[in-house]
Amino acid sequence: MELRHLQHFVAVAEDQHFTRAAERLMVSQSGLSASIRALERELRAPLFVRTTRRVTLTEAGRALLGEAERILAQVRSAHEAVAAVQGVLRGTLALGTEQCIAGVHVAGLLAAFRRRHPDVEIRLRQAGSGALAEEVAAGRLDLAFAYRTQDDTDQLRSVALTGEPMTVLCHPSHRLATAGVAVTPQDLGGEVFVDFHPDWGPRRTTDAAFASAGVRRTVALEVNDVHSLLDLVDENLGVAVVPRHFRHKRPTLTALALKDTDETAYETVALLPPETATSPAARALITLLETGGLATPPDGACPS
Repeated sequence: MELRHLQHFVAVAEDQHFTRAAERLMVSQSGLSASIRALERELRAPLFVRTTRRVTLTEAGRALLGEAERILAQVRSAHEAVAAVQGVLRGTLALGTEQCIAGVHVAGLLAAFRRRHPDVEIRLRQAGSGALAEEVAAGRLDLAFAYRTQDDTDQLRSVALTGEPMTVLCHPSHRLATAGVAVTPQDLGGEVFVDFHPDWGPRRTTDAAFASAGVRRTVALEVNDVHSLLDLVDENLGVAVVPRHFRHKRPTLTALALKDTDETAYETVALLPPETATSPAARALITLLETGGLATPPDGACPS
């Protein structure tokens, strides 16, 4: 099995189209097709279902994709490790982050990293913590800043950044704001909630806290960015349970402590592959974070 066969296979799987994949790889379409056929012969299984408009993965193709991505990521890490030994850090740093993550000033960190390592191309992807964890484990991302979604595995490890309690945000005219006291999940049982999609860290944290308390809640308004969530709460369309540092983004809203839950329920981490598979660029970024004073305290205003 040749590496170029795996590279060609991953490109077609990503583009779902032979012509587009060939153009991106700068190879002929006939050569790309021959490469895929050679891989299918070696594996004795069809990898794609081909139609006139696009191609989709077969069951065998889906099984191969994750392994192929990990192999290619390890090969890339090997090339970058050799370059690092020679004194030059180059290649690509593929970073993922959840929006408004606590414990790290992402923009400032990347700016400092670029000043130190100008030959490294930076690629940034923003998504929910669940998706980010999957992409790091699959080798599509070098590391990600996210909510801790699981324990460490053979394919994924975590470095703690910070932990903080969750806070209830509501409109100043809301009955909870008028009372002005800390609340429990039971106190919020009849409320309408504004929240993120289920893949996001704050949503997972809140769901777990309410499930543990045996309280059912209604999420009537789902969003995928922080500012939309704050806008909806600002219009008194619902209340939100968020990490405590979110309160600094909209001081006009009333923030109430959420009690009877884990005091550090929201824990953010840096997600990385196993030590042996971690790229030099990812190691350099984590070292810079740890030594460069670019972390943000849990109560600090979110910079992103």
